[in-house]
Amino acid sequence: MTELLCKEEVYAIVGAAMDVHREEGHGFAEPVYQECMEIELADRRVPAEAQKEMTIVYKGRRLKKSYIADFVAFGKVIVELKALDRLTSREESQVINYLKASGMEVGVLINFGAPSLEWERIVLTGQAPKGTIAPVDLQAKAKNNSRQLA
Repeated sequence: MTELLCKEEVYAIVGAAMDVHREEGHGFAEPVYQECMEIELADRRVPAEAQKEMTIVYKGRRLKKSYIADFVAFGKVIVELKALDRLTSREESQVINYLKASGMEVGVLINFGAPSLEWERIVLTGQAPKGTIAPVDLQAKAKNNSRQLA
């Protein structure tokens, strides 16, 4: 049997999200859950960078556009938060695109907007990224399931 990539890391992230949802419930805007997750992850000593700006490189050139990951946890898991009535393929596609571009293999999509916490573990392996996304150097700048895609 194949071992899940980042199994313990995803477990820790989802556990924190469950506590946030249990404490706050559903109905708040996404920034509220963002801040709650930041507190919960820190309390659990989960290494995570909130609002991580990521630069995008296309054909060796750094683009002016960047994106902000809600969290990059453990230096290798993209965490995308939502506060919607329900998750759709659009949100899943967003995480898949972040994984493709970043070269990271594991993403967690978490939705606080439903009466029960929804989350999805998304794994993208076996595909070289078409472009790359790298963390911005700030100093230089002054449904509960798991899917594996290949």
